[in-house]
Amino acid sequence: MKVLIVGGGGREHAIATSVAKSPKVDKIYCLPGNAGIAELAECAPISPMEFDKIVAFAKEKEVDLTIVGMDDPLVGGLVDELEKEGLRTFGPRKCAAILEGSKAFSKDLMKKYQIPTAAYENFDDPEKALAYLEIASMPIVLKADGLALGKGVLICNTLEEAKEGVKSIMMDKNFGSAGNRMVIEEFMTGREVSVLSFVDGKTIKTMTSAQDHKRAKDGDQGLNTGGMGTFSPSPFYTEEVDDFCKKYIYQATVDAMAAEGREFKGIIFFGLMLTPKGPRVLEYNARFGDPEAQVVLPRMKNDIIEVMEACIDGTLDQVDLQFEDNAAVCVVLASDGYPLAYEKGKEITGFDNFRDKDGYYCFHAGTKLHDGKVVTNGGRVLGITAKGATLQEARANAYMATEWIHFDNKYKRNDIGKAIDEA
Repeated sequence: MKVLIVGGGGREHAIATSVAKSPKVDKIYCLPGNAGIAELAECAPISPMEFDKIVAFAKEKEVDLTIVGMDDPLVGGLVDELEKEGLRTFGPRKCAAILEGSKAFSKDLMKKYQIPTAAYENFDDPEKALAYLEIASMPIVLKADGLALGKGVLICNTLEEAKEGVKSIMMDKNFGSAGNRMVIEEFMTGREVSVLSFVDGKTIKTMTSAQDHKRAKDGDQGLNTGGMGTFSPSPFYTEEVDDFCKKYIYQATVDAMAAEGREFKGIIFFGLMLTPKGPRVLEYNARFGDPEAQVVLPRMKNDIIEVMEACIDGTLDQVDLQFEDNAAVCVVLASDGYPLAYEKGKEITGFDNFRDKDGYYCFHAGTKLHDGKVVTNGGRVLGITAKGATLQEARANAYMATEWIHFDNKYKRNDIGKAIDEA
């Protein structure tokens, strides 16, 4: 079969790597792809938001299955456009992708269906938001309602910081139209855990757990980023936590979306906070996390195409989702200066070190081909992933592998997975 993947980051490279292992697949396309994906797929320079061109491409190439990897096209309704043309597609329709597209919607959904989350208020008037802050407890969390590349969340320790945050999000529009509305919610403490899941509208099957590192610098300092590294599984995601989430969060979310007439088929990413009062939902995403996909998918035993088709067909209950009994760690190699200003176009070398090395992966995020060479083309450049029998071994392997790659201005955090030692 022919498979089309929409996107061009590390997540899509991880998806393409899994798709390429399926015996069902004999041709992969990717729009727009990147230098790494180009080794597995035929790429074309079509933006993920150029819906008409994507639909035309899928029809011209007689694609059998399209996988939409990114949040923007999902929230914008790309799945709906493809399905209108009779094209089989994996991912939620626009009415369901709102679960990620609007934080106000998802918070209201959780309140209505009693899904555990932080206390909150929604605002579309900055003056009312500022007035609310005067009576709120600090620290407090401000969230831009819409999509903001994982960066539209501000943790404010003082009233002055919070007021400046409202100005940044709602007045200065530092996150664009994502800041037209805003959620103000209580600050929760505890371990963060990510759990990805496959959903077919009624059945949900969770994947192995993971934990992301959002801040740019060691010790969780610096600005929020799209993710500087991750590990899987999380030692803090215990059987007790899993039982609680299955009872009160996972199926409850799928059922709530169905009850709202927003049947969800695809991936639900649960961002959880393990608070002293029990697990709480921090956020939902409507697709694979990035870089969570880079540690979860390499550990999945199943044929990803079979699982995705089961989601589309409503037969996920017949799938026995299985993961390897090991661990994986991903360390992101970024361009120094990310997430603010950074240079592009630096030649990258060392890829041959990964060839024929089982359990080691070099997932391309911000790369492109230029004059026959692979060069940097983004803030997050590569995701270096390695497996190990234990989390400690996987971490050691991943950091060893980061030394195999060279480019000017290479930057990485040195403490990805350090929390493992505290478990």
